[in-house]
Amino acid sequence: MNTNDDLKVLFAYAKSEFLKNNFGKSVELLGKLLEKDPNHKLALTTRGTAHLKMNHPDAAVEDFDRAIHIDPSYARAYHMRGVAKETKGDSDSAMEDFTKAIELKPEYGVAYYSRAALYSKLGKEDFAAEDIKTVTHITNTNIEAFANENNVWRSNQLRVEDMLESEMNR
Repeated sequence: MNTNDDLKVLFAYAKSEFLKNNFGKSVELLGKLLEKDPNHKLALTTRGTAHLKMNHPDAAVEDFDRAIHIDPSYARAYHMRGVAKETKGDSDSAMEDFTKAIELKPEYGVAYYSRAALYSKLGKEDFAAEDIKTVTHITNTNIEAFANENNVWRSNQLRVEDMLESEMNR
């Protein structure tokens, strides 16, 4: 097994621990991975999220900062850094990060949702309502796209079944 395979296994194990709410173990494993590959932005973002789940927003911000330094166009890191900053009570910086995530990835619905929640908390209901409209539009678009893809798959599957049935009836 090569180093890249080792990192994939380590990351999978860390994600598994994260999904089981074993955030401390996940942080530990991701730390080991980052010792071997300090530029693994997904590991940094996952570890930052685990820190956030353990109510360590300062450590989370550090990881998100590193991920952004590695990839300044990584919308998820901006969004999650905004969540961490909001947790720390820094609403202005959180709003900047949510907005930056949206600028980088305009279809990133959860960033709109986070920004809407913050707008609402700040008493800016009109802005919150606009972001919720966008979340609703993105959600409906995604549902429609999924339904269309599913219908294409079903149509193709039915065609294959028809072909098999006609071949079997020969």
